[in-house]
Amino acid sequence: MSTAGAPPKLTTQTEIHTGTAQGRWILAAAVLGSGMAFLDGTVVNVALRVIGQDLDASLADLQWVVNAYMLTLAALILLGGSMGDRFGRRRIFVIGIVWFAVASAACALAPTPLVLIVARAVQGIGGALLTPGSLAMIQSSFCAEDRAKAIGIWSGLAGASAAAGPFVGGWLIDVASWRYVFWINVPLAVAVTLIAARHVPETHDAQAARSFDMPGAVLGCIGLAGVTYALIEPGHGLRTYLIAAAGLAGLVAFVVNERARRAPMVPPSLFTSRVFNTSNVLTFVVYGALGALLFLLTLQLQVVSGYSPLQAGVALLPIEVLMLALSGSSGALAARIGPRLQMTAGPALCAGGALLLLSVDADGSYWTHVLPGIVVFGMGLTALVAPLTATVLAAAPDRYAGIASGVNNAVARAGSLLVVAALPVVVGLGGDDYDDPITFGAGYRSAMVICAVLLALGGAAGWWGLRRTSEKTLRES
Repeated sequence: MSTAGAPPKLTTQTEIHTGTAQGRWILAAAVLGSGMAFLDGTVVNVALRVIGQDLDASLADLQWVVNAYMLTLAALILLGGSMGDRFGRRRIFVIGIVWFAVASAACALAPTPLVLIVARAVQGIGGALLTPGSLAMIQSSFCAEDRAKAIGIWSGLAGASAAAGPFVGGWLIDVASWRYVFWINVPLAVAVTLIAARHVPETHDAQAARSFDMPGAVLGCIGLAGVTYALIEPGHGLRTYLIAAAGLAGLVAFVVNERARRAPMVPPSLFTSRVFNTSNVLTFVVYGALGALLFLLTLQLQVVSGYSPLQAGVALLPIEVLMLALSGSSGALAARIGPRLQMTAGPALCAGGALLLLSVDADGSYWTHVLPGIVVFGMGLTALVAPLTATVLAAAPDRYAGIASGVNNAVARAGSLLVVAALPVVVGLGGDDYDDPITFGAGYRSAMVICAVLLALGGAAGWWGLRRTSEKTLRES
């Protein structure tokens, strides 16, 4: 298999090992591409306060800056996975990279909150094309005995890129402007495109449907948009209720459409696996809590504790270090003993970290009030992410690698989208509260307790949902 010149020929399954030069190039492309999308999901958090002050935005505007991206990503990522299976995972991955870069430039140039929100929604479409392709390229390219290791490496490096977001964002804001949080994606996109074009083999599903479930994609987007709007903008009376009703109707219609179509975007057969269903329930709960925790913690560090954007980013670096150092080992351990223990203990550790982070306030030191919670949370995330990802993909047939990855990513983004939308409202935050230390601090503490409860429920789901499945079956599912 060539690693230079013309790209490798189209194939449905190759036998690449992680220790080969091509294996390393495939991992580099997958990590850098998905890392761009993951990084963007967290790098913006640390810039929110500066964006709000620069563009005169409300807290609801800032929620939309986060959620507009998550909305289109969650609603269309299934379509992106299907397109990759049909037209070629590398091809759709590269299209997504280029789309993402162009939308990032539009975000960097945004003069108003509305323009930035719209550009973020467009950016999420690019993320929906590239994200499922990154994992599907690994699942369909590497030999079976190396996949768990490759996924562990991918989850560690891609997860580290997400965790690095606050640090990178803080540094860019400190030395330049919040707009460089988006400009940084352009050179990264050029590098990923060149690597993918030269070194990544094309793979696809020879049995993929010839048509696409566009009604399903539209209904999913309407459903998530309506529910998200109702959560973020709850005080608009009848209009809010009508939009919420339209959103719920869209979600119900999405389910009906998927069950009725001959070639649905989400094959119902995927959900006959208890392992697949359990993994996705856990993903929804954990990533929902994770998204809300990072959203509020980065604001708490700046609004209440007085950190600069750079200091807030540095404060979260231990998460990146832990994931970078240990995720490969975590994936290998799950391959040996099965994922049940890690899919239970990981969320429980994250819940403990969230409770420790209750102590973040105006007076406490970083070493005693911030670092312990960050370390415990990072250990839980490191224990969980690699086995969770590998379990989702192992529970689906190889021909559905793209769509299985898309389902799991959609569930993760939908969880984050809905919890980030709902939690500030639940704890009484709104308007310009992100500039009021007393009000924001009180809401933050309530939110950390709720995040801890959600994470603990996720761990319980992992233990209960995998209770009668042997470790051998999980490894071979």
